[in-house]
Amino acid sequence: QVQLVESGGGSVQAGGSLRLSCTVSGTYSRTYMAWFRQAPGKEREGVASVSPSGMNTYYADSVKGRFTISRDNAKITVYLQMNSLKPEDTAMYYCAADFRGGPWYRGDLYKTWGQGTQVTVSS
Repeated sequence: QVQLVESGGGSVQAGGSLRLSCTVSGTYSRTYMAWFRQAPGKEREGVASVSPSGMNTYYADSVKGRFTISRDNAKITVYLQMNSLKPEDTAMYYCAADFRGGPWYRGDLYKTWGQGTQVTVSS
């Protein structure tokens, strides 16, 4: 069984940076992986996705140019580098894996989820 463990969340001021990590353990089949986020009272939002090789990446319009997703397949870890953070980036961030195919931003197409890591950006 695959388990995902996120880390790297925290509190920063607007304009700051954070780097989230998602480490995979267990029986792992290399697939697309993604980061999602959910703020209180809002729907879950796809933030970024990365292909199995790491060559292809996809981003929500709201984070393009500020966030970078990457993966280290040797370490079985996916990263989300977040720069120029804004208060509206405040949310719980989740790592997702075991992608079934289809639009990368649809959370229902991912089978395995981490517990989440909180990101809080103050103005």
